[in-house]
Amino acid sequence: MTDYRKTFISKGSFDEVRDNLELAITGRGIVVNNVSHIGNMLARTGKDVGASVQVFEQAEALEFCSAILSRKMMEADPHNIVFCPYIISVYTLPGDKGRVYLSYRRPTLVGSAASRLSLQNVEQLLDEIVDESIIR
Repeated sequence: MTDYRKTFISKGSFDEVRDNLELAITGRGIVVNNVSHIGNMLARTGKDVGASVQVFEQAEALEFCSAILSRKMMEADPHNIVFCPYIISVYTLPGDKGRVYLSYRRPTLVGSAASRLSLQNVEQLLDEIVDESIIR
């Protein structure tokens, strides 16, 4: 963990963990707005930009928002719009067999007490979703 991101390691396959992640999000009544296929994009464009390194075996980022938490966060401070949507990435690394990583950008606790509390609640949601996604 760092000040700006949290990274977790799961056992299992990429597909299993990715499916767990989507189910952990949608099981809370939250809609996945977008799936960014980051690994595919890097593989597809690597040659065009002169890259020779394979960064990921597989990598996706799932984007979503909680209507309840997002509203509270922005009612506390409209400038907190920058923290929405939430994104959790799931990925595997070349040569790192048996590990699937889940990672998200930590919301910066800023503003009033109400703003900081709402951002802590967002991070708690992200932690719960990731924890539910991990295969131990």
